[in-house]
Amino acid sequence: MSPPGLQGKVALVAGATRGAGRGIAVQLGAAGATVYVTGRTTRSERSGMNRPETIEETAALVEEAGGRGIAVRVDHLNPDAVRALVARIEREQGALHILVNNIWGLTRMEWNKTVWESSLEDGLHTLRLAVDTHAITSHFALPLLIRTPGGLVVEVTDGTAEYNATNYRVSFFYDLAKAAVNRMAFALAHELRPYRATAVSLTPGWLRSETMLEIYGVTESNWRDATKKQPHFAISESPAFVGRAVAALAQDPDLARWNGKSLSSGELAKVYGFTDLDGSRPDAWRYMVEVQDAGKPADVTGYR
Repeated sequence: MSPPGLQGKVALVAGATRGAGRGIAVQLGAAGATVYVTGRTTRSERSGMNRPETIEETAALVEEAGGRGIAVRVDHLNPDAVRALVARIEREQGALHILVNNIWGLTRMEWNKTVWESSLEDGLHTLRLAVDTHAITSHFALPLLIRTPGGLVVEVTDGTAEYNATNYRVSFFYDLAKAAVNRMAFALAHELRPYRATAVSLTPGWLRSETMLEIYGVTESNWRDATKKQPHFAISESPAFVGRAVAALAQDPDLARWNGKSLSSGELAKVYGFTDLDGSRPDAWRYMVEVQDAGKPADVTGYR
């Protein structure tokens, strides 16, 4: 028997303007949830990323998928703004069942630079965007979430705890930021357990975000053309894949088994049986270790 849907459930996807956040919000909506989607880019104002995607678009996609989408402009570095957001959710819904911390919004990334070569200002801002935003949001949102047993907190990151523990990730500040998010889920798991709530960290694989598709000059419909430039892009996945991972977790009656775990979309697809938009199940992190990092030619046979 299939698990129950998410009708009557309320979710907050913090950082849902585009990419994984948008994919998660839409798939929660497809399962019937009411989804508050937050970000800094609206139809009338753009964030420092200067991208065209808006939170209103995400809310509309949630509605089209079958849920209820509510767009709220929030800077998650602003405690007062986050406090007001949670107060609004409490006032309008009376409960919060799912919190997804996906905030990032980085405008400048320095690759392959040591800590002393990096811009200190940019590096510290990276940590604020990746760590402070998640902590601020959890501080205000979790008192509402724990009122209802069975709550779920998802910390979205890049790389499983196992992979990040043995691999240097891009730069000192990026490496630290992504490891910290995995650890936040571990710590939250201990604090939430007495309230019968579950916290996990979750990583997509090589994500076909709007920005990534733009970089390779392709769209979701012809993304495979990008493999001519980067053969390993063949293992990439759409934002819907990680979205389906969160929706599956939220509907699992045995959700507590994952408490404190570091998970990937590919791993959860094997457990829950969901697929990406093309019907495949890309297992990106196993591919990274066994093929890409091993220096082997691109071949996704057995990995999607």
